[in-house]
Amino acid sequence: MSGSIPFYQKHHLHYDRGYRSKETQSKVSQYQASSRYSASGSASAATRSRGLNVSSHSGLEESRLSPSPKRAKPTYLAVDKDNQIIGYVVPIFRGSQEFATGLSDTEEARVRGTAAYMARRDLFTSGLEMERSELISRKETMRESAERITLNKRIHEHEEHFKRMNEDSLMHAPEFVIKPRSHTVWEKQCVRLHCTVSGWPDPRVVWYKNNVALDPLANPGKYKIESRYSVHSLEINKCDFDDTAQYRVSAMNSQGELSAFASVVVKRFKGEIDEFLPAPRLGSRVVGFGPVSEYGITFQTHIVDKFGVSFGREGETMSLGCTVIIYPALHRYQPEVEWYRDDVLLSPSKWTHMHWSGDRATLTLTHLNKEDEGLYTLRVTTKSGYETYSAYVFVRDADAEVEGAPAAPLDVRCLDANKDYIIVAWKQPAVDGGSSILGYFVDRCEVGTTHWIQCNDTPVKFARFPVTGLVEGRSYIFRVRAVNKSGISRPSRVSEPVAAMDPADRARMRGTSAPWTGQIIVTEEEPAEGIVPSKPCDLQVTEATKNYVVLSWKPPGEKGLEGVMYYVEKCVSGTDSWQRVNTEIPVKSPRFALFDLAEGKAYRFRVRCCNSAGVGEPSDPTEATTVGDKLDIPSAPGKVIPTRNTDTSVVVSWEASRDAKELVGYYIEGSIVGSNVWEPCNNKPVNVTRFICHGLITGEKYVFRVRAVNAAGISQFSQESEAVEVKAAIGGGILHASPAPPYGITVLECVRDSMVLAWKQPTFIGGADITGYFVDYREVIDGVPGKWHEANIKAVSERAYRVSDLKENKKYQFQVRAANMAGVGIPSLPSNTFLCEEWTIAVPGPPHDLQIREVRNDSLVLLWKPPVYQGRDPVNGFYVDIKDADAPEEAWRGVNTKALEKTYTKIKDLKEGEKYVFRVRAQNKAGVGKVSDVTEPVPALTKPGTKEIVVDVDDDGVISLNFECGNMTPDSKFVWSKNYEEITDTSRLTTETKGTKSKVVFNRPGEEDIGVYSCLVTHTDGASSSYTLSEEELKRLLEISHDHKFPIIPLKSDLAVELLEKGRVRFWLQAEKMSNNGKVDYVFNDNVVSQGEKYKMNFDKNTGVIEMTMESLTPADEGTYTFQLQDGKATNQSSLVLIGDVFKQLQKESEFQRKEYFRKQGPHFIEYLSWEVTPECCVVLKCKVGNMKKETSALWHKDRHQIKVDEHLGFAEGVLKLEIAQISKKDAGVYEVILKDDRGQDTSTLNLTDQGFKDLMNEVFSVIANSSTPLKITSTDEGIRLYTFVSYYNDLLQVTWHYKDSAIAFSDRIKSGVVGEQLWLQITEPTEKDMGKYAIEFYDGKGGLRRTVDLSGQAFDDAFAEFQRLKAAAIAERNRARVAGGLPDVVTIQEGKALNLTCNISGNPVPEVTWLKNDREITSDEHCILKFESGKFASFTITGVNTSDSGKYSILVKNKYGTESGDFTVSVFIPEEAGGKKK
Repeated sequence: MSGSIPFYQKHHLHYDRGYRSKETQSKVSQYQASSRYSASGSASAATRSRGLNVSSHSGLEESRLSPSPKRAKPTYLAVDKDNQIIGYVVPIFRGSQEFATGLSDTEEARVRGTAAYMARRDLFTSGLEMERSELISRKETMRESAERITLNKRIHEHEEHFKRMNEDSLMHAPEFVIKPRSHTVWEKQCVRLHCTVSGWPDPRVVWYKNNVALDPLANPGKYKIESRYSVHSLEINKCDFDDTAQYRVSAMNSQGELSAFASVVVKRFKGEIDEFLPAPRLGSRVVGFGPVSEYGITFQTHIVDKFGVSFGREGETMSLGCTVIIYPALHRYQPEVEWYRDDVLLSPSKWTHMHWSGDRATLTLTHLNKEDEGLYTLRVTTKSGYETYSAYVFVRDADAEVEGAPAAPLDVRCLDANKDYIIVAWKQPAVDGGSSILGYFVDRCEVGTTHWIQCNDTPVKFARFPVTGLVEGRSYIFRVRAVNKSGISRPSRVSEPVAAMDPADRARMRGTSAPWTGQIIVTEEEPAEGIVPSKPCDLQVTEATKNYVVLSWKPPGEKGLEGVMYYVEKCVSGTDSWQRVNTEIPVKSPRFALFDLAEGKAYRFRVRCCNSAGVGEPSDPTEATTVGDKLDIPSAPGKVIPTRNTDTSVVVSWEASRDAKELVGYYIEGSIVGSNVWEPCNNKPVNVTRFICHGLITGEKYVFRVRAVNAAGISQFSQESEAVEVKAAIGGGILHASPAPPYGITVLECVRDSMVLAWKQPTFIGGADITGYFVDYREVIDGVPGKWHEANIKAVSERAYRVSDLKENKKYQFQVRAANMAGVGIPSLPSNTFLCEEWTIAVPGPPHDLQIREVRNDSLVLLWKPPVYQGRDPVNGFYVDIKDADAPEEAWRGVNTKALEKTYTKIKDLKEGEKYVFRVRAQNKAGVGKVSDVTEPVPALTKPGTKEIVVDVDDDGVISLNFECGNMTPDSKFVWSKNYEEITDTSRLTTETKGTKSKVVFNRPGEEDIGVYSCLVTHTDGASSSYTLSEEELKRLLEISHDHKFPIIPLKSDLAVELLEKGRVRFWLQAEKMSNNGKVDYVFNDNVVSQGEKYKMNFDKNTGVIEMTMESLTPADEGTYTFQLQDGKATNQSSLVLIGDVFKQLQKESEFQRKEYFRKQGPHFIEYLSWEVTPECCVVLKCKVGNMKKETSALWHKDRHQIKVDEHLGFAEGVLKLEIAQISKKDAGVYEVILKDDRGQDTSTLNLTDQGFKDLMNEVFSVIANSSTPLKITSTDEGIRLYTFVSYYNDLLQVTWHYKDSAIAFSDRIKSGVVGEQLWLQITEPTEKDMGKYAIEFYDGKGGLRRTVDLSGQAFDDAFAEFQRLKAAAIAERNRARVAGGLPDVVTIQEGKALNLTCNISGNPVPEVTWLKNDREITSDEHCILKFESGKFASFTITGVNTSDSGKYSILVKNKYGTESGDFTVSVFIPEEAGGKKK
């Protein structure tokens, strides 16, 4: 009974009433009305029959109260026709029932009339007498009470005096004068246990429930404990089933202790009986529910004008009200009106105001908070019973002050309070604002002030927090705020005030007593001095989080110890170093909280007792406790199932979270399908697994999800439910009807007293699944049918049933009715008449229940059940026949020639669109048996939207078969079968269905799973499909499953190493793709390394690049490096071995790069000194520099001597150059450039000696060679010359002349030489032997360069002819007459002087000489003497010149090779003329 639904949930639509059919609701309401008010109705009828409206009290039927009839208690109230009281009735005659019944009818009528007359006559006179009598009685009662009080006072004073005079002789242990008695009460009634206790000193009395002390303050309004004049009582208000227990009262004083026991049994009212149980018979009564009279009146209570399901928002004010009609209405009579929220009685407070106007009950919630959400129940109680009404109130969150901030927490309360700390707990909100809640801030405020102080600097995630820094004795209230990345929520509703003081002091202030421990405790007035207490016991850690640990223990067992207090000690697990926690002040209560413990460390704890006599031995230490949150976040709830309820609500059920500890409750969210917007359905956690979500939009489809909540946090969401349309529950908007009648009744087997029948499913099932069938039978005698009899009382689910208890050789007819949730349908037509006689044929009976599945254009699947009658031998096979639907009987043909062992087959090769019918025959050893009934015609057509089963292997390697149906109805279900038998064993297969999709998952795929799997969707037009899992297919799927179950993370590149700037070493690889949950372990020589000073790790999950860098390499870093990757189940790793020469080379390069880095911090060479040969054969020494500034100097040196800066030394665009125009051996040497400034210096050296100089010159030679022109032929007067030009000639250039591929040996006839930039080969006096191919080869240290020319043929002839011509010309030129010199151009001579001129003459033969004056030949005479001597010298002499000798003179020489002349001018002047000119 403890698991029953609370009273207020029985009549509330939020729970179970809304799920009944209307017919059931009507029956229940009729039953309740008739049973509740039948007593009042019978009473009214009785009084009306007497003509006087006198209410009769017959609260329970006399036959139900006792075996002998009893007279009803008379009433003294007179009422009118409307049951309104009009006065009192005083009887004038009271007789026994026996005497009254002995009167005759006339006498009895006379007596009734007389009584009525006397009553009317004495109505007022009797009232006056009664008033006078009551007045006298009151006076006497007051006088007696005063005398009794005076006497008791005198007796009490006398006893007190005697006790003081002789106290020791009166002391005695407690005794129970009257012990409490056990009670059996109805639920919601009150019960009082009381006892009388004697003893001196006055005993202290404590009440216990199941050995747990009762604290009235802990349950306000539930328990009331009173003690007056040694009479002690415990009153339990509004009992419920949890109050059924054994109660113990303990009386204790210094002389001892004594206990007494009593049991309370709480029973349920008739109105509380579960509505799903069968209704009791009319007229039955349950004791306590029937009318309980007060002065003979039975009250009838009706609650009308009810409040419905309500929605509010935080901060708003809401009023709930109902009109209450109580009949009859008595003035000054007030019923008991109570309000409950979630089965908790509400009391007036600043949050809740209650008002009763006499006919209307109102509850006002002044300031809504989420704590106010819940099921509100109005309970109106009268002396005749009670009535309740309930409805749910939803409170939505107020708008956040900061957009995106979470909703406010709720239900802030204090779990544990001490003088040093108060543990505050709360519940997490349902709305996080769109981002996860980072934690919570706890604020405190001292009672009486308005100043709030934040208690924690950083948000706490655990929904419990110990608040410290409190002032002892002061009271505080608390509130909590949630925070996420967007901001802070509104504060929660404040907690109840709590005082910061020791629990022992708080208990002493409240006046409660500690539980009896079995010893007499000596009070502080009489302590046992000088005794050191022993060690505490039962020390345990009651709560442990990462913020605090709470210890509790039991005090030592000694009696009468003086003022025991406690010291708490701790030590780190694994050590024996104990440290006292509360060093200054010991604690008084056996409970203590420790803070400031290191998270992750394990501690042990122990406790010592102390008093004024000293400190006792420590208790046994606790087990090692690791500091951390012991409470895990609950797992996600299981499957969520929504069910239609009303046009605006849906019932949501779910599977509870597994292994959830300290579960607070669940939050439900709903979303319109396709909107992806989730709204909370409740803002206060519910601790059940079923909830009604109100306020939904009619006609929309919703999906739901659920989260579990405990102090550790909120779980992940459950899987989304299937979509459900918001409609009324009955039929989803489609009225359900009972099914049509079945048809096709046949006999499958017949024995002497029973027959097995089979029938076909109705063509119309009424919109709901058929729940069963009922079979009726009747006997047919001589063709006349008899009365129908029920063959089965309980519905059968199969379409075959054995009708028993028949008579042999009798004839029977049968009819079948189908039933669904709407009711039982009409019966089928009576079957044919069957004779009940035992079958003796040897062959089997007919198979039955033929079904057609998976209809396609060319195939279908036929299923059947084997015959019930096996024949003489067991059935060993089946034959299937087929024919066109319109074909005659002779057209039947067999589908199979060999008997089928299974009860299904796939029929192929059908014609699209053709209609077919089928039948099946069974065989045994005796032969083939009867044919089955023929199926209905089936067209071979694939229906639109038909889909097939799809096999899938997911990422976890789970193999599943998936089927989707697009034309489902709300009542459709997926039915999976193996070998066409429904799967019921879930050990190997798990079925999952969501929406229009369903799948079966293979738990452990193996050979046992080989077979044909099919899926049928009910309430459709035959949507079905099958999949054959063969051995080969299973093997293939297992291979795929293994690959998915143990996946390998693909890598774009394996682990590699490279050097970075500053010589850092980078190990890296790149994965194809990894999720955000991927992780990497970095391993060196089988040891995992982590982020630190030496290793720097980085994992870019977007690109898949994983890297680890090291600043430098040391010899200790030689070994194997491995990156181990894991992403879910997928793994991979890549290794790189760096040992031996490979490691040394890498280390060397790293060191070089490191030095390079520091070098480049100042002026440095980007490219070191090198040489370059220009096309003009100039050698340029150059280097590229960087990080230069104005103050940086660049100095050139050769052989350690600075080179004088000239126009060839320059710096432009970061390049230094030194140009050597005409390089020679003197330019060989070591060149050096030094960059220098205040940041440092850098040097670059170039060795141009020996091989370095050779390499340079070879490059120079190569340039020269490449600049050479093609080899050409020319002729001279000496012979033929071959020549080429180069851009620049160097004396060190080596060339070789070849003739017919052989080097030429030079002689006087063949010579080579250089003239400027021309290289030539001279062939003197060439002959035909000199004809051939000539070449000049330039040496450049490599392959060299060769230029060739062919001196033969026409080329030779032309050259030779030219040579002959030039040679002749040379001879002529050499031998021709010529004036070699000696004659001036102008001769100025004084008149009278002698003129003598001589010139050289050459020529062979000797030329002829002729002199001319003014172009006229002159001859030798005395004045002008002309001579030609030795054939070489010609002279011209004038002995005395005169002016006539002035003129132009010429000498003309001539021989056979030519003529040449020489001219000069003679100018004769007279001295006097010269002088005159001077003057």
